[in-house]
Amino acid sequence: MKALHLDTIALLLSGKLLLRKEIPLDDRQFHTLLNHRLITPVPSIVRERFTWKCQRCGNRHRFLFSSLDKASIYCRKCIEMGKVIKSECLYIWSGAIPTWKKYEAACSWNGELTLAQAKAAERIVQTIQKRESTLLIWAVCGAGKTEMLFPGMEEALRYGMRICIATPRTDVVLELKPRIKKAFSTVPIDALYGGSKVKLATAQVVICTTHQLLRFQHAFDLIIIDEIDAFPYHKDPSLAFAAKRAKKLNSTTIYLTATPRLKFRLQMATKQLSYTFVPIRFHGYPLPIPKLKLCRSLRKNLQYSTPPPALLHWIQQRENKGRQLLIFLPTVEITRKFEKSLTTFFLKHGIIIMPSALSCVHAQDEDRNWKIKQFREKEIQVLLTTTILERGVTFPAVDVAVLDAGHEVFDEAALVQIAGRAGRSFDDPTGEIIFFHDGKTIAMIKAVEMIKEMNKQGGF
Repeated sequence: MKALHLDTIALLLSGKLLLRKEIPLDDRQFHTLLNHRLITPVPSIVRERFTWKCQRCGNRHRFLFSSLDKASIYCRKCIEMGKVIKSECLYIWSGAIPTWKKYEAACSWNGELTLAQAKAAERIVQTIQKRESTLLIWAVCGAGKTEMLFPGMEEALRYGMRICIATPRTDVVLELKPRIKKAFSTVPIDALYGGSKVKLATAQVVICTTHQLLRFQHAFDLIIIDEIDAFPYHKDPSLAFAAKRAKKLNSTTIYLTATPRLKFRLQMATKQLSYTFVPIRFHGYPLPIPKLKLCRSLRKNLQYSTPPPALLHWIQQRENKGRQLLIFLPTVEITRKFEKSLTTFFLKHGIIIMPSALSCVHAQDEDRNWKIKQFREKEIQVLLTTTILERGVTFPAVDVAVLDAGHEVFDEAALVQIAGRAGRSFDDPTGEIIFFHDGKTIAMIKAVEMIKEMNKQGGF
């Protein structure tokens, strides 16, 4: 292996917490740096009273540790990021910290913010300037949260800060990177996610899934956590632990959400968390309100993978048949089975003209990124999906259906986010959303109430 310059090594390793196999140095280089105390070993798993603690993910649950013998205890909680074994250390960079470039005017975006967006953007800028610890941006689906970040990011880059935008899902990372790259065309940007070609981000701006934060320590001056209410972030304490550790000591965290969970609402209500609220979409139209449609034979339809008559009737009678159709289903199995039956129906009734115009995506689908691209380019007319597309993706003109909206996977936040996929463009600011169910749930009722309340606060 070719010897790397010390500055290059500092860029690779600074702000990271890595396993030996993740460090791209041969043994001679590695041990030289170790002997010169430029790399410091950290115990990977330590004993804490009656249990263990994983130093990478913070896991203390004894049932999430396994072992073959006393020396090979490992953490199962973060094993998908590479096995952390008690007998093997983690490593941090102890040498000189890289100095990041200061940009006088980094933003190349020439769009214009609405008054509501500008107000939120200014609040972000002030938070960064004052080095305040946290700020939550509560903005309705389709408010244009990404664009609101641009002035704050430009201000951070003016100070020579390093920025991380973390989001729960790979699909959102893949959508964000080209948008951020276009807006900051002169700034190096890396994207990190499971399966990404980049393994160790060295750019000044990093866009990543929240799981990738497990590999960082004291790395970022500004961390933006997108969709804090989404799975897995809101249910996995290790991700909040990783986000906190990835920050530098004097840093700022910006939270983004359209559907804040109870924990954050209480913190906002008691003034423990600074926030700003954007109750209106960027195009000035209200959020489309979902309609609830009872399907009495839904259980039988799901059992035999036959589309409910109510769903088929709605598809045929839709107000705007020029819109693409996004259909959400609760599980991977159901999504796969319905692809064939719906394709047959759509071909028979002329809704699609070829089988490839309908497809399905889910977390286990290796081709999902290509299919989503095809849907965005309108090569696919109807897309069946699990909740992987409930948030963070934008399609210009779609109608949305949720089949079995009473399923436990569709909680209040998920249903609000799913409804927010419709009406997201200037050219088509409306859209139909239908929740097909066999009995109303509290989640459905609350989702509709929340949308109506946000529309009310937006002046509608």
